[in-house]
Amino acid sequence: MAVHDEYRLANFYFESKAYSDAARMLEGVLAEEPANLSVRLLLARSYFHSAQLGRAEAELRRILDLDPAEDYARLMLGRTLERQGRAEEARPHLRLAAAMAGGEL
Repeated sequence: MAVHDEYRLANFYFESKAYSDAARMLEGVLAEEPANLSVRLLLARSYFHSAQLGRAEAELRRILDLDPAEDYARLMLGRTLERQGRAEEARPHLRLAAAMAGGEL
């Protein structure tokens, strides 16, 4: 299956709320396109929604290493840390995400 088709199928799984299936597909896509931030962000969201919070955190940190101005990844990292009971660690990420989005979060 072509990478583009795998991504479309992964997106279908995500939209269908089959987050673990989406994550498995996206891991393969990411192996083929490691610099694709859209794939990384959807993978992080899939991990988040399937309660794979450690994996979501790691992927979000990779995204922010590559693009520190990615405000949605910053917001997701804050939410991921909150879900792990790490509110103090989450707070600066959430504040920065809000500031980056013009205070609209």
